[in-house]
Amino acid sequence: MNLRLTVNGHQVDAILNDSAAARDLAELLPLTLDMEDFHRTERISYPPRELDTTGAPAASNPKAGDLAYYAPWGNLAFFYHDGDHSPGLVVLGRLTEPGDIDRLATAERIRIEVSA
Repeated sequence: MNLRLTVNGHQVDAILNDSAAARDLAELLPLTLDMEDFHRTERISYPPRELDTTGAPAASNPKAGDLAYYAPWGNLAFFYHDGDHSPGLVVLGRLTEPGDIDRLATAERIRIEVSA
């Protein structure tokens, strides 16, 4: 599924994978979320409910540009730097243009919606 993110007024394209958690996130769209920085690696925010992580791997190694869900805390994570191996992290998809990754580092608010 193709997504359109609006990050600080700029449109950024992303694609979701076919995981249960990604499909569950898609059901919540459109969403507008306030973001905060976490460890100078990712911007995080909380969806209105927990996502279904059925069949998800036990851990992930996130890369810059990944969109993910951290099940233990129930937050979405938008990585602007590579992250550490993380138990409970489910990668949902990624930005389609590597040049857009830097926009995530300063995102205060993000809107996520389905793109045609």
